Amino acid sequence: MDILRLNGMKFHAYHGCLEQEKWVGNDYEIDLALKMDLKEACLSDNLDDTINYALIYEDVKQIMSERVRLIEHVAERIASKLKSDFPKIVEVEVKLRKMHPPIQGEIASAEIVIVR
Repeated sequence: MDILRLNGMKFHAYHGCLEQEKWVGNDYEIDLALKMDLKEACLSDNLDDTINYALIYEDVKQIMSERVRLIEHVAERIASKLKSDFPKIVEVEVKLRKMHPPIQGEIASAEIVIVR
């Protein structure tokens, strides 16, 4: 099985349980690992034989624009949407980081990793 990785997608979004998060927002980073058979694309050099990652990005961007409370929910929505829209994907790993979560203390990010 082959893996297509999309790393370091950055968004400013309004996910969270606190009022401040809903209005000020936060920065998020997303990495994806998409497992699929890429042999045909490797041999053909044809975009139709793989997944156009610009379309993947647009799906993720759309989901990130919709306000929800939990990053777990966002990650699940991304995984479900990608598997639904791109049947070549056998397995998807979503790593979603909330940068500078509202915690009293020094922390770089909070991260959820799901595999579907």
